[in-house]
Amino acid sequence: MSERSGGTVAAASSTPSADHVRLLVKVARMYHERGLRQPEIAAHLNMSQPRVSRLLKEAVDRGVVRTVVVSPEGVHAELEDALTERYGLRDTVVVEVEGAGADVIPALAAATATYLDATLKGGDVIGVSSWSATLLEAVKVMRAKTSSVADEVVQLVGGSGSPEVQLHATRLTSRLAELTGARPVFAPSAALVGSRELRDLLSREPAMADVMQAWDRLTLVLLGIGGLDPSPLLRRSGNAITADDQRALEELGAVGDVCTRYFDADGTEVDAPFNDRLIGIEPAQLRAVERRIGVAGGLDKVAAIRAAARGGWVNVLITDVDVARELLRD
Repeated sequence: MSERSGGTVAAASSTPSADHVRLLVKVARMYHERGLRQPEIAAHLNMSQPRVSRLLKEAVDRGVVRTVVVSPEGVHAELEDALTERYGLRDTVVVEVEGAGADVIPALAAATATYLDATLKGGDVIGVSSWSATLLEAVKVMRAKTSSVADEVVQLVGGSGSPEVQLHATRLTSRLAELTGARPVFAPSAALVGSRELRDLLSREPAMADVMQAWDRLTLVLLGIGGLDPSPLLRRSGNAITADDQRALEELGAVGDVCTRYFDADGTEVDAPFNDRLIGIEPAQLRAVERRIGVAGGLDKVAAIRAAARGGWVNVLITDVDVARELLRD
């Protein structure tokens, strides 16, 4: 076949001739089915490589070649796309897990570590909620970066509590800072204090004031999503709400929390009786952060995760496949 046959004029035509279509199919099959490289096709058909490239592109444009991406088992790209669209998220990661409750933590932690490894590019100020068992696990499996990809890692709620559990919260912040080449910024206070007056006093302390100023510099936050029942880690920390507070939250219609800010099924913050005793990032500050990565799974947290997405508390969601299907059910 000569270089001149089936020229570019035919390629540009809205209704190509049968001969030109035949040429498109021939070139496409040689490339996509037989695995020949473009120079080999050009030599075989006695045409230039640029023309082979143009014909391959035209074959795609005319629908002669259609690209189909087949997700391997355990990859749930369609679920991720559906969740992203349904809840107006920036991104979604759905992981395959077996079991429920705490059984989902290792898979969610590994997915979070992989997501951060791929998306941290440099100069970020990362906020992290202190009392998330999943985030604690994620920093254990995350790989250290060879160069700095963050400036600061900042606690979003008071990091003080019982000495044993406080060690875990401090380790989360310090380890994430170490892995990303950032400076750790610790919140030297409990998350939930005894009175509004004490909260105001502690907020004026220089060390705590520095943390609160850092909240305005955040570019992304890592967030656990809690249900109405405090997690075992939070309960052991001494920062958990009381049984009376929990009953009050139930009466207010609360279904979950982010950074101890409780919200109803629509994601609207409720007027919890202890809001004026919290030392942590304010909801408006949190929603102003560009990337708000929520990491949570297990069917017992479906209501909380749905509300967190509806209310804009998170705009990136990392969850498990069972939760993802439930979130799309209504």
